[in-house]
Amino acid sequence: MKIMITGGGGFLGSRLCAKLLERGTLTGLSGQPEPISQIVLFDAFFPTPATDPRVRQIPADISSRDAVFSAVGPDPGAIFHLASMVSGECEERFDDALRVNLDGGRHVFEAARAAAGKPRVVFASSIATYGGEAMVEENHDRTKLTPRTTYGMTKAICELLINDHSRKGHFDGRSARLPTVIVRPGKPNAAASSWASGMFREPLSGMDCPLPVRRTQCHPMTGYRTVIDSLIALHEVPEMKLGDDRGYVLPAHRVTPEAADTVLREVARERGLKLGKIVDAFDARIQGIVDNWPVAVDGARAVALGIPQPPTLKRIVGEYIEDYL
Repeated sequence: MKIMITGGGGFLGSRLCAKLLERGTLTGLSGQPEPISQIVLFDAFFPTPATDPRVRQIPADISSRDAVFSAVGPDPGAIFHLASMVSGECEERFDDALRVNLDGGRHVFEAARAAAGKPRVVFASSIATYGGEAMVEENHDRTKLTPRTTYGMTKAICELLINDHSRKGHFDGRSARLPTVIVRPGKPNAAASSWASGMFREPLSGMDCPLPVRRTQCHPMTGYRTVIDSLIALHEVPEMKLGDDRGYVLPAHRVTPEAADTVLREVARERGLKLGKIVDAFDARIQGIVDNWPVAVDGARAVALGIPQPPTLKRIVGEYIEDYL
């Protein structure tokens, strides 16, 4: 069975690849578990070369239709579409956001449509699809998607494309509406939600973290291990259980910087760590973007399908320490 992961050189894409290799099988076109013979990773850049013979890396631009069609090929068993520009970049570079997030998604979906059989396509969407006057205190799968960022707009359109392609039988699609994923290793990126990982990552490394939002800012967050397990679990759900709306918001914790600080202090005390500080560095541009995002989500519909709930926030921090520190 051949699997393709767009964004395969990134944090989530590389972890998804490793998890699939460890797993060894995935439900294929037969409807039964099939051995994974090849994983094609598609991304603009790969920080390290692949070491497993089952992995093939393709450095290319997702906005190139020919490159995407060539990488997908005639017989993909499954496609995980994770490639995307992040939120802050999309606000600054509108045309690039359309080219990468929207046109790139269309190329992936059309390649899946042209493939033999009926491959399963899992799309990594975002809670940034919520926004504006339609938002409620706890947003769920029946909340109207009225995004107030370019990033969220491109994700919402791709969700609609997934639904329509699936309705027409072009492929078997499903969208995972991701909360903010923590704790991402490495350096801060251009995502408007970068502070969510930074306020854990930097203090755990003994460095101060500038906080661009209010300390009382609520935001839905989940752990990266849970997200990887969720993407695979959503792929494995039989099509008959999905219905006509293929978009599922994943369950998440409602986290504030104040809560993060409390958990960090508890973890540091138990593990004998010397913490850096979360330092107020208010940024009106970042706060303005975050103000258009939900403060809580209800993932009950996903949980009913067997999608895992995240562990405690303290456990998520512990997982990051185990994996990266």
